[in-house]
Amino acid sequence: MKTSFTTALLACAVSLPAWAANVSVTDVWARTTMPGQKVSGAYMKIVADADARLVSASSPAVPRVEVHEMKMDGDVMRMREVKAIDLPKGKAVSLEPGGFHIMLMNLSKPIAAGDVIPLTLVVESGGKQQTVEVKAEARAAGSAMQNHQHH
Repeated sequence: MKTSFTTALLACAVSLPAWAANVSVTDVWARTTMPGQKVSGAYMKIVADADARLVSASSPAVPRVEVHEMKMDGDVMRMREVKAIDLPKGKAVSLEPGGFHIMLMNLSKPIAAGDVIPLTLVVESGGKQQTVEVKAEARAAGSAMQNHQHH
């Protein structure tokens, strides 16, 4: 009796679907650069309908792409690569200047206003990874930040 019950439990566990979260990405943009500038940032809002994590990003147009965080360390603003950004179920997570963001590195040419940078985001949920393709339109930081206020 005990063996068949365990087998039935295992059968149910195996048949449970492992699903990927539905991920919505909006307000995607990248910062324009000056000639000779080798790095930029990409920013966006991400919402997942299940607990998930942004684990990486890449682009065919950029040699190196990393997920980064800027935060205060004492009285110094520091930037570092992070392994993942948590995407709590149903909560909008903003990747924005001064916080979490996507670093675009080793740029071969400047990013001009209106350029479109294709990005592939890798999101992990329910033990599965999925990719989300987005396009970041380049704009100057001032144009994106003009309505930004600190509270």
